[in-house]
Amino acid sequence: MPAPDRPRRRFAVVGTGSRAEMFVRAMATTHADVAVPVALVDPSPTRRAYYDELLAGHGLRAEHLGPEDLPALLDSGRVDAVVVASPDDTHADHVCAALDRGLDVVCEKPLAHDVEGLRRIGAAAERSAGELVVTFNYRYSPRNSAVRRLLADGAVGTVTGVHFEWLLDTVHGADYFRRWHREKDRSGGLLVHKATHHVDLVNWWLGDVPERVTALGGLRFYGDERAAERGLAGRPALSRDAGPGDPFALDLAADDRLRRLYLDAEGDDGYRRDQDVFAPGVTIEDTMSVLVGYRGGAALTYALSAYNPWEGYRVAVTGTEGRLELDVVERSHVPAGRTGALLGPGGKSGPAVDPSVARDEDADDPVRPFGARLVVQRQWERPRVVEIAEGAGAHGGGDALLLDDVLRGAGPDPLGRQAHYVDGVRSVAVGLCANRSMATGGTVRTADLGLPLDLPAGAR
Repeated sequence: MPAPDRPRRRFAVVGTGSRAEMFVRAMATTHADVAVPVALVDPSPTRRAYYDELLAGHGLRAEHLGPEDLPALLDSGRVDAVVVASPDDTHADHVCAALDRGLDVVCEKPLAHDVEGLRRIGAAAERSAGELVVTFNYRYSPRNSAVRRLLADGAVGTVTGVHFEWLLDTVHGADYFRRWHREKDRSGGLLVHKATHHVDLVNWWLGDVPERVTALGGLRFYGDERAAERGLAGRPALSRDAGPGDPFALDLAADDRLRRLYLDAEGDDGYRRDQDVFAPGVTIEDTMSVLVGYRGGAALTYALSAYNPWEGYRVAVTGTEGRLELDVVERSHVPAGRTGALLGPGGKSGPAVDPSVARDEDADDPVRPFGARLVVQRQWERPRVVEIAEGAGAHGGGDALLLDDVLRGAGPDPLGRQAHYVDGVRSVAVGLCANRSMATGGTVRTADLGLPLDLPAGAR
């Protein structure tokens, strides 16, 4: 990535759904000195128009293009880099198109959703002069950075095992079953789309390569079969049509941002953002358990479920000299009567679906208080609490730090937070192996996927 004193890089932003806003807003404000969005690429002119208004407020204007126009744009010399924030099943095409023209690429996680896409990206990255980075913003969250620092300093000795449990609640978890993510051939399921973040954290914390994966999982709560079992059959196909007080309703018209990005855009591409979570067509799992064996000998036990009464995660790292425990509460409960929460940036238009983006103060509770607690206990010593200096903004200030790295260029960082594309491959490889394991009942080796799993010499 370029040094901060070089001219502004010209970016094409591919995919103008809600995730693109972090990048576009940064280029228009905090990082306008190093990056400028010159093209918005999306099949929906309505979504592109939403970002037009954002940019116009800062005196900027970007070219509007459809995905079919992207190759010509990349050949034109009008852009230097590309942000890929489109649906997962399009990542490989867009990433490879940019890399094959020697352009830098910033790719939202997951890097790709299937083996074929990862292989194509790996080959393109090896032959390209462009740099590819994956936006693993969880690495930058202060609590997760603190774990990395403690383990690197030997706080628990040699790590022998990690237990990682991630709980999505009935607001955030349900949202994956409304969107295109509900289709496994588009997202790879939650073990690819969501767990790529969590597996990457463990890979990064350990500085190790995952080798063997065994998994169990299924659809235990959402979907039409589960609805029939619980007497919920016959619901409307769209959650906007659910009855008053339905906890799984989502009214796109009630939030200006959701309305403009999705409801008003339905006529452009037919995408419906608010499918009912119990409607037919759900092909992903909502309950997953995974066992991962690492090259260095450590084992990871990982669990992910998407229908809990509270949201957060728990990590326990056991080593030869002690134990580290991180407990994070992002939303203590879903208040009675709360329907699908809103998606306004910074919570400005309502509580965020993802509580790590904006704190939902109405859902705080003294029994399970909001926040993070990090405890280290060495053998034959009392436990001690490690203070965590949370920053402002999403993910405890992590998003702002990530934007600095990907837009300004990574500086010296002993924690090595900027992710190499191989890090993206490793994390998705575990999810793909887990999917195979669930289907076959056996253990799957990551090496059998034929993917690049070792960082090149000198890489972070």
